[in-house]
Amino acid sequence: MNKTELIEALAAKCDLSKAAAGRAVDGLTEIISESLTKGDSVSLIGFGTFSVGARAARTGRNPKTGAELKIAASKTPKFSAGAKLKSAVNGK
Repeated sequence: MNKTELIEALAAKCDLSKAAAGRAVDGLTEIISESLTKGDSVSLIGFGTFSVGARAARTGRNPKTGAELKIAASKTPKFSAGAKLKSAVNGK
């Protein structure tokens, strides 16, 4: 499912116009992004938790030349699925 299909499904499920559903999806993604940028996590009980993880600096290799290169430390978004979502995916 892509973003357009998600908007159409949300509009049908919640009896909204596609424009309103599009604004809702865009607003949700902006809010989650802003919260993660601040270092906060976003928990949706039963669905899952969005959080920020840290990756340490490390040494990598260029697969073509074999030369070593330094990879800087970085932050990465993470998602941990909730119990209800896991159950739904597993058909329980």
